[in-house]
Amino acid sequence: MGMASVILKSGREKALRRRHPWIFSGAIAAVEGSPKSGETVEILAQERTRLARGAYSPRSQITVRVWTFNPDEEITPAFFRERLKRAIAYRRTLTESKDLTAVRLVHSESDGLPGLIVDRYGNFLVCQFMAAGSEYWKQEIVAQIKDLIPCAGIYERSDLDVREKEGLPRSTGVLAGDAPPDLIEIQEGECRFLVDILHGHKTGFYLDQRDNRALAAEYARGREVLNGFAYTGGFGVCALKGGAARVTNVESSSDALTLAMRNVELNGLNAAQVENVAGDVFQVLRQYRDSRREFDLIVLDPPKFAESMSQIESAGRGYKDINLLAFKLLRSGGVLFTFSCSGLLAPELFQKIVAGAALDAGREAQIIQRLAQAPDHPTLLSFPEGSYLKGLVCRVL
Repeated sequence: MGMASVILKSGREKALRRRHPWIFSGAIAAVEGSPKSGETVEILAQERTRLARGAYSPRSQITVRVWTFNPDEEITPAFFRERLKRAIAYRRTLTESKDLTAVRLVHSESDGLPGLIVDRYGNFLVCQFMAAGSEYWKQEIVAQIKDLIPCAGIYERSDLDVREKEGLPRSTGVLAGDAPPDLIEIQEGECRFLVDILHGHKTGFYLDQRDNRALAAEYARGREVLNGFAYTGGFGVCALKGGAARVTNVESSSDALTLAMRNVELNGLNAAQVENVAGDVFQVLRQYRDSRREFDLIVLDPPKFAESMSQIESAGRGYKDINLLAFKLLRSGGVLFTFSCSGLLAPELFQKIVAGAALDAGREAQIIQRLAQAPDHPTLLSFPEGSYLKGLVCRVL
C-alpha cells in the first residue's frame, strides 16, 4: 500500500515552491488513495512532480500542512526528534545568559512542526496540538520531548477553538510525568510571576510579550500607568519594577486580578501603589474619560479580536475604539503601548487604525518604536503568518 497523494491544480504549486507550508482545499485537484485525518500524504504538482510531504486534514480549509519540502524524507519518530532538537537548541542560546525559566520551545510552522506548540514553565512543559497532523503523531512527539527535555511533567492544553476546524475534540490533561501544581513560579529577568498552566490564557502566560514588558519598564519611572486587559498583571509588575508611581490594572477576570496582586507581592512591590479594577476595559476607560482621569503611560494588550477574515471589520472598530479612548486619557508627552495579536490584521492596517484613533481623539502622536513577539516565537521567512503580534509605542506630542 503506497502513500496517498494530493494532486494540486495547475499553477497552484507556486506558494509551495516558495516553501509556504499550507495547502488550502481550493488548490487541490484530486486526492488519490484514502488518507485518514493526520496521515502523511505526498504532494504532487499537476504534472505529477513530487513536491513535498505533509499531514492531511480533510475537515480543515488548510487541507495539508507540509512536514518536509524534501519529497524523499520519511516522516518517522526520527524526523520529529531532529526537528525538536533543532528548536530546543536555539532556545538554549536564548536562555543561557538570561534569568529566564519560562520559554517557548516549539513555535509550530516556524519551527517546521505545524500545529505544535511547546512551552516551558520551570520544571513543567505545556503542549498544544492544534492540527490533525500533530494530533496524529502526538504519542511519538511526546515520547521524543520526554527523552530530549528532562522535566517533572508534560501537560496538554489543546482546549482551542482551532481544533474544531480540524475536526478534533478539545483535549487537556497530563501527557507524561506528574500533574502540574495549581501555580508555577517563573522568573523573567528581575521579575517573578505565578502561572496557572491548568486554566490560564493560552498555555498559562503571555511569553510572547516578555521583551515588550521589559521595554515598558524603561518608560515607567515616576509615571502613572494604566494597564488595560491586564490579565495577571505582567506589564504592571514590570512597570512597578521600573519605578512607576502608580499602576491601575483593568481586567474582566477577577481571578486573573487576584493572581496579579499575588504577583505584586511576590516581587516585594508596594501593593498600595496598585489599583485593580475588574470590569470591561471599554466601559472602564469610558468612565475614566468622562471623569477626566489622566495617565502618563497606557498599555493595551487586548485578546484576539479577529479569528477569521469575516471579523476584520468589527475587529478594526474594536481596536479603533479602545485606542481612541487611550489617546484621550494620555497626558501631554504620554506614551501608549498598543498591541494586536490578530494575525489576520496586517501591520499597515493596524497602524492606520491607531492613526485614525489619534486623529479622532484630537491628538498628535509619533510612533517611536515598533514591537513584535519575543525571539523564542520566531517567524519562518516563507511563512509571514507566523508574525502575529504587532505593537506600536506612540508618544503624544
